[in-house]
Amino acid sequence: MTSLARSVLCNDPDMSDIPVNVPVDTVKLRVEKTGVRRVPTEAFYYLTELRYLWITYNSITSVDTGSFYNLKLLHELRLDGNVISVFPWESLKEMPLLRTLDLHNNRLASIPAEAIPYLMKITYLDLSSNKLATLPSNLMDIWPPFNGEPVTSNASQKVVLGLQDNPWFCDCKISKLIEISKMTVTPVVLMDLFLTCSAPENLAGVLFQRAELDNCVKPSVMTSATKITSPLGSNVLLRCDTTGYPTPSLSWVRSDGSLVNNTVQESPGDGIRWSIMSLHGILHKDAGDYSCKAKNDAGTADATISISVAGTMSTTISPPMPGAGTGPTGPDWMYSTGTGVTLSTSTVPVVPTNAVALSAKPKTISGDQRGSLKPAKIQQGSGGRKFVSDEKSKKGDTSKLVKDLEIVEETSDSAVLVWTAEGLNKNSPLTVVYSPYGEDGEDDYKRTLETTAGSGKILLEELSPGIRYSVCLVAKGSVAAKDPCIDFYTLDNVEDGEQNQFFNIISGIACAVALPLIGLLLYKILALYCKASEAAPDEEELEKESYVKFETITMKQRNMNPHPTELWARRPTHESERLLLCSRSSIDSQMTYKSDSSRSEYFC
Repeated sequence: MTSLARSVLCNDPDMSDIPVNVPVDTVKLRVEKTGVRRVPTEAFYYLTELRYLWITYNSITSVDTGSFYNLKLLHELRLDGNVISVFPWESLKEMPLLRTLDLHNNRLASIPAEAIPYLMKITYLDLSSNKLATLPSNLMDIWPPFNGEPVTSNASQKVVLGLQDNPWFCDCKISKLIEISKMTVTPVVLMDLFLTCSAPENLAGVLFQRAELDNCVKPSVMTSATKITSPLGSNVLLRCDTTGYPTPSLSWVRSDGSLVNNTVQESPGDGIRWSIMSLHGILHKDAGDYSCKAKNDAGTADATISISVAGTMSTTISPPMPGAGTGPTGPDWMYSTGTGVTLSTSTVPVVPTNAVALSAKPKTISGDQRGSLKPAKIQQGSGGRKFVSDEKSKKGDTSKLVKDLEIVEETSDSAVLVWTAEGLNKNSPLTVVYSPYGEDGEDDYKRTLETTAGSGKILLEELSPGIRYSVCLVAKGSVAAKDPCIDFYTLDNVEDGEQNQFFNIISGIACAVALPLIGLLLYKILALYCKASEAAPDEEELEKESYVKFETITMKQRNMNPHPTELWARRPTHESERLLLCSRSSIDSQMTYKSDSSRSEYFC
């Protein structure tokens, strides 16, 4: 602020309204110790050059949403010393250059979550001496380190918060604030480091630095896989589990930031939640990273699963054969390769060795599959040509003879498979094949068990906890289009977690008993060494520790004496601390009065 900038002071105790006769070139306006009770809409509309607005120590109870309309250059807004219980936070969007907001010594009881977007550019926020008991749990997320940006020691990038003298209820909602108070290097500077809890009863009077919150645990996220490759057109299920207290919420997000809606989730108990996301008939555009995000009042966590889609677009082929018709007289046949790819031909079909005839409709086959097909054996007879596969299809189909396949009594490392066999001899041999889901083609993961159809159940052992498995029943000597299969999940192994939690509790109790004793012993030793060398603290050291400059409201004489006086209460600070708290020690705020020869302050 230059020496020619106009500053206007209004401090008439009989004033009941915001003045309207303020010069339009005013840069700083101070309305102090008046009877004004309300700031109306567009009260300063014509003061387009205003950069500093102080409406302090009045009787303001109401501030309209449009009170600060058109203050595009305003840098500093002070409303301290009033009786404001509700502040229109959305009005801050009318002041894009605002960096200092002082609301201390009012009656604010809460800050809504909707106010957070309007506070992102504020570098000096004073909410001390109000009635705040809590804050929105994500308020601290707009500043490092909770917003993901690196912590820096650059003083110009620091944020100053005044939160002292409030009846704080110390729980998970302000756990991040408590965490900041314990940090040695942080871009958020608290005016008063010695914030104390007022509630709950077991923490009343305890400093934030020493407060240990119960039932407040940051989320942790677990997934059964980190990378999945799935065939084109298949269905994919992704599972995500989280623990934390309070119980975290779960959401799925694509790599572009969009939310995934086709999900289900459930919380089987306090502090536990799981979610399953489903993708049906996946295409190449569905490939990418999917993040499972967990969030509660204590913090956030996430885990990412990468999906790849394998396969190519299919084409239709109809190879001709001499002597066979391709029109209405020649029947069309469709054969399955066993990998989801089909072949269409209207002549003698070419069939892979593992194929089974399914229908008489033309289908397609991908170009990658054509080279792997082999001719089928053909039998000649009086009835015309027959395929060996037709003969095998007359044998028993396991999928029709074995029914009601079901998993019961699953645990973290085992499961019981039950079934009902109809049309099979009780002594007919059955092979149980099971492996982790998605590993069907890899022998290292596949396990088999031998049993009989009449047993009706079998125990699957040596499973891994929290994993999805596929299990199939195969009858020896039968050729089935599809063996009966079922998928299931093993339970998560929580026994180790409970044991670790028990040890953590025991260790915490031991530390709680031992640390105070060690601290007391160190205190006694230091007291003996320091007792003889007690002296008054060096004045220069006091200045280094002082980073807030206290000042009273200027009491200026209304006469025009050559040497008017001001009353100040100051505690000197060094230049570095003064720059850190630039709002309290800005050039304009330090010296509100000058000699008659250079002063530019006017009374209204």
